[in-house]
Amino acid sequence: MEHYVKIARELLKKHAVAITVAVAAGASLLALRRWLAGRVCRSKASLNGKTVLITGANTGLGKETALDLAQRGARVILACRDLTKASMAADYIRRKSGNNNVVVMKLDLASLKSVRELASQVINSEERLDILINNAGIMMCPKWKTEDGFEMQFGVNHLGHFLLTNLLLSMLKSSAPSRIVIVSSRAHEKGSIHFNDIHLDENYQPDVSYRQSKLANVLFCRELAIRLKGTGVNTYCLHPGVASTELGRHLFPTSLWKNLLLIPFLMMIKTPREGAQTSIFCAVDESLATSSGLYYSDCAVTCPAPAATDNGIAKRLWALSASLVELE
Repeated sequence: MEHYVKIARELLKKHAVAITVAVAAGASLLALRRWLAGRVCRSKASLNGKTVLITGANTGLGKETALDLAQRGARVILACRDLTKASMAADYIRRKSGNNNVVVMKLDLASLKSVRELASQVINSEERLDILINNAGIMMCPKWKTEDGFEMQFGVNHLGHFLLTNLLLSMLKSSAPSRIVIVSSRAHEKGSIHFNDIHLDENYQPDVSYRQSKLANVLFCRELAIRLKGTGVNTYCLHPGVASTELGRHLFPTSLWKNLLLIPFLMMIKTPREGAQTSIFCAVDESLATSSGLYYSDCAVTCPAPAATDNGIAKRLWALSASLVELE
């Protein structure tokens, strides 16, 4: 035994510098990972008796948000395009939360008909709607069109949610105090609204389209807050952080060796649960009860890009959006 102890001591002396460097590097990586994870919503707010609708809640941030709100006692509606995946997610949330009041409803944001049908179903079947979370989205897809002929990213990320929100406003007002949470992205900072070519037919670029749609989210939140002032319905827009979700399906390569190279990067970005924290914060935190129209990141209010604070652009975008979706 003493022989082995002696060998161990000699190895420690011989490799002391390397071991110290390795330990320091490991500690630094752990600290970096914790920092990248961001803040956590600390609110203990109960949602008993409240109803929440979350778009795109069958996976990723939406699923984690739905799970958290179900654990708080809310009736949670998963509004999703893929009913099979949504039903599986609902089963998981019921088991994990112990809350059986989790339901699935069909919603395809690439179809205005589907948006209207979902809104009608909610209005006819639900007694109240306390929180609407516009979470679903698509990123960096090819030049696709929605059922109504809109450019896909602008159509799904902005126009579909614009129409859905407006159709559900009466329920949100009657359930006040209520909240509308819009998931945007820091990508809005480099975005602009191409009013003369809103569907980017002349020169489509996936990143330009995505940035436009995310800027539209922030502008929508701002203008909506102005229009809802005094109604008891507050609006919140947020950047969830870079998280490992299916949102990047059109961005990341599919070949095996390239995916292996992505592993170190994926280990450093947020998990879906970590990425959902700011959505949860905006949906439930008591300190935000008197706030509306602001932009959040890592569970704290922050400043959006200057273009996202232009009331003139926000009003112009509202008028264009209302025209495109034929909002009465």
